[in-house]
Amino acid sequence: MSTHKLEIIGNSTLITLQGVKKVPAKIDTGAESSSVWASDITLNPDNSLSFCLFALGSDFYTGERITVQDYKAVSVRNSTGQAKVRYRVRLSIKIGKKNIKAGFTLADRSKNNFPVLIGRRLLKGRFLVDVSQLEVPYPPRIRDMELNAELEQDPQAFHRKYMDK
Repeated sequence: MSTHKLEIIGNSTLITLQGVKKVPAKIDTGAESSSVWASDITLNPDNSLSFCLFALGSDFYTGERITVQDYKAVSVRNSTGQAKVRYRVRLSIKIGKKNIKAGFTLADRSKNNFPVLIGRRLLKGRFLVDVSQLEVPYPPRIRDMELNAELEQDPQAFHRKYMDK
């Protein structure tokens, strides 16, 4: 496949997901599949699956329930090798100029920097990733800020607590 026709995106970008605009997404070429923050995931009596994108407290949460008949169960292995079973659904997404219907696993991403992760399966044949481009700045990690405040307050106590193990 010729690469000159592929749209170039950075390692983070703003997307439109199911009509919700300017959602920050992390582009992860190390991940095979894509994942989205979902809450209130329910299997209905008719075996349809319903869920909300994002959750209360998220700037992107609308409370709108999405109900799908077409879904699968998949086992997803994280970067530490731990496997979890998740539902995978197809959602409408717009990245750059491209409208795509793509598979996403539903996950609690409330503790992640980005509510959406875009993996290789969605990227392949559509985009080139230029890691020097950063459309969405990474938010500072709260835990790191707390750790550095503790380090600054008493470096010796910090070292004993965290490094002498």
